[in-house]
Amino acid sequence: MANPANLALFTARWRRRGLILRTNLIIFVVCAVIFAACGGAPAGNDRTAERTVTDGLGREVGVPAGVRRAVSLAPSITEIVFAAGAGDRLVGVTSFCDHPAEVVDIAKVGDTLSPNVEAIVALEPDVVFVSTASQLQAFAGVLESRNIAVFVAAEGDIESVFRSIEQIGEVMGTADAAADTVKRLRRRAATVEATAGEGVRPGVFVQIDRAALYTVGRDSFIVDIVRRAGGDVVTAEVPTAYPKLSVEAAMALRPEVIILSDSADNREPHEAFRDSPAVKAGRVYRVNADIISRPGPRLVDAMEEIAGHLRDGK
Repeated sequence: MANPANLALFTARWRRRGLILRTNLIIFVVCAVIFAACGGAPAGNDRTAERTVTDGLGREVGVPAGVRRAVSLAPSITEIVFAAGAGDRLVGVTSFCDHPAEVVDIAKVGDTLSPNVEAIVALEPDVVFVSTASQLQAFAGVLESRNIAVFVAAEGDIESVFRSIEQIGEVMGTADAAADTVKRLRRRAATVEATAGEGVRPGVFVQIDRAALYTVGRDSFIVDIVRRAGGDVVTAEVPTAYPKLSVEAAMALRPEVIILSDSADNREPHEAFRDSPAVKAGRVYRVNADIISRPGPRLVDAMEEIAGHLRDGK
């Protein structure tokens, strides 16, 4: 028979060991919670399974194998992310992003040119999408130092938009959906161009700002959109993207069609065009400013609308 004293000692020792194990387990759980809360393992930024993608500037960018959280810093890019089938993973957008309707519920991180870096970091995105027109060099290094990839979507003509949809689809893991979207958009654009090639190409003036007489020049993607829709922009050879004209220069253009980028202060042609063929023939048309000025998927909508005006005179 076991000695009662030894048995009591044995039992006491195991009780103490059990207490120590339970105490250690509690300490481990508490430490794990504190570690996670303090950012010891940043959510959404696990680069253990990183892959490399090429952005619109040709840069090699490392992104997680599965991107779960993204921020867009331009309205056009926000529309492209949705077109690529990944809008449900946008956790931050700019205050200017207003399309599609789902963006109303997404956190705002400032505007395109002066985003709130702290707000972006707090959202813990895997990737931040920027455009080449955005002056973001000042904080790109800050984001990358926090293991947040910065992907530049190149702005340009409609072909650049198609490439950006495909590239962002690759980043977000929605390549098939992005390819389907591009296929549909290409089909619509091809239909516009086929029809536009059948008639006479009128000279078109695109008025961006009535008071200051801003228009589009050689470097603007809008020149390409109008050309594909069947018109020739009369300022297509003017240097820069959005030149400002003098009244005398505008009067000398004598466009046959005027396209107004529709906004509250740009709904009538400038007085310089009162004797132009466009005004005399009533060929002045308003086109939604967002669809004509954002290098995103709705440029095809702009093409179709402009082509209809040029073809039908309505």
